[in-house]
Amino acid sequence: MAAPRSLALCRRAGPRALNAVLHSQSRVLCLSPQRRYVSNTAGNCLQFKLDERTAHSSLDLFKKNTGVIYRILGLDPSLVLDNPERFRDWAVVFGDGRVDGGRHYWEVTVRKSQEFRVGVAEASMSRDDCVGTNSCSWVFAYMQRKWFAMTTNEMVPVSLAGKPDRVGLLLDYEAGWLGLVDIQEPLVIHRIRAPFRGPLCPAFALWDGELLTHSDVEVPPGLE
Repeated sequence: MAAPRSLALCRRAGPRALNAVLHSQSRVLCLSPQRRYVSNTAGNCLQFKLDERTAHSSLDLFKKNTGVIYRILGLDPSLVLDNPERFRDWAVVFGDGRVDGGRHYWEVTVRKSQEFRVGVAEASMSRDDCVGTNSCSWVFAYMQRKWFAMTTNEMVPVSLAGKPDRVGLLLDYEAGWLGLVDIQEPLVIHRIRAPFRGPLCPAFALWDGELLTHSDVEVPPGLE
């Protein structure tokens, strides 16, 4: 059963919200990468940090760029460099790891947040879009105390009760799926299936609270 379309609309962040409404929701525009991402596709452990160059001005990175906190007033504009890789209208940040093959696992700790998204996106995804609203990104969204699998602005309910403090993400590039993992079981709760076409980056969106990423963890036993 699909979620109500009103839930599928992504919240904007920053003063350019009104202008960005004029963009078509179905438009997908990808940029050419303008920097070299860290690449690590060997084994199951993807090593990455959050890429400050991509972070929207409302997001503040901390703990050596492994965590992100939402600042409702945003950062001091003088501290935010203008560059084409930064998300301009959405509270999104990418990881600096790049995946173009293999099977990879990482975890995310969530603190004091009631609305966030975690998943992957093509490294060249448009910085005018929000993750989950186009065919370049695949995320698990948490909002209104419910989980959804989301891509191309379509949302599918995920049967996961409540909001855990920590979740896992398991990506199998060749098999073409991204899984949300209950690390207590452990169990893949839901899979988003997609024909991945290009290099992917871990992707995060946040509208309150904070997230902490863990990219140096092993795949839980039973998910190998």
